[in-house]
Amino acid sequence: MIGIVPASDTGAVEMALWSLLGARPVTVMAWESFGLGWVTDLTKQLPLDVQTRIADYGVLPNLDTIPKEHDIVFTWNGTTSGVAVPNGDWIANDRAGLTICDATSAVFAYDLPWEKLDVCTFSWQKTLGGEAGHGMLILSPRAVERLESYTPDWPLPKLFRMTKNGKLNAGIFKGETINTPSMLCVEDYLVALDWVERIGGLSAMIERARKNMGLLQSWVDTRDWIANMAKSEDTRSVTSVCLEIVDPWFKDLSAEDQNGVVKDMVTLLEDQKVAYDIKGHRDAPANIRIWCGGTVELGDLELLTPWLDWAWDRIKRKGLSDGI
Repeated sequence: MIGIVPASDTGAVEMALWSLLGARPVTVMAWESFGLGWVTDLTKQLPLDVQTRIADYGVLPNLDTIPKEHDIVFTWNGTTSGVAVPNGDWIANDRAGLTICDATSAVFAYDLPWEKLDVCTFSWQKTLGGEAGHGMLILSPRAVERLESYTPDWPLPKLFRMTKNGKLNAGIFKGETINTPSMLCVEDYLVALDWVERIGGLSAMIERARKNMGLLQSWVDTRDWIANMAKSEDTRSVTSVCLEIVDPWFKDLSAEDQNGVVKDMVTLLEDQKVAYDIKGHRDAPANIRIWCGGTVELGDLELLTPWLDWAWDRIKRKGLSDGI
């Protein structure tokens, strides 16, 4: 079942966590800032039996031997680290617990194993380039059964309530709204879906993202000053590509100065009207984050890469001359 919820993808995740968890122990995994947000919620805000698996930016935590009786909470694609799970093989087919997956930046970019995802959330503005502030919530029959058989011990805000008189409020998943979204935003989303269908559907979107990321990675592989933040090739995001500067001069700078260098690079590119908003997330180590999802044209990335070399050369020369 698919429903529109009155919040962003983050709000959709919150809605699922507060409504569904508590019936079983929970394993929550994090390797970037949004996953760490779910860790904070589950360990400090809700009275849960929680096991955490946390990894540094650039790598995944251990995905093996997760207890089958546990509910699992994780992000498929870590948008602030550029690290994604490679597949769903680590999720047990005979699990007793639910899988709750924040699939922002993954839906319409990966062939997700839907049979293994009991709760999945994403937003319009990411891979489809639609309007922000609207989350999508997808529930499996197992998730619906949990909602109808379990009531959390904590009070639920009105916007989080998905049941009525002990049964799923199915209207939410058939076009009714809890809060009223802009119908222009809905129409924008329908236009985006029409475009996806015209270019070849999901497989075409996956292929476009794969080629975009491949082109950018090929450029990275021929440069000695920049590298993919994701250490393992099979975990590199094809949409939210995070690139760290590995030049020795840069690595010797303080974290504050590193962030300043990246900010100066981004500002220089914005001034030239080359690229906008490509500075890494504020909670991540200093990096450049480039969107490679299916809405991006391959030719635009081809045009971008020489400018990245130019901006880096300008900023490094300035830093050396200023004695940074």
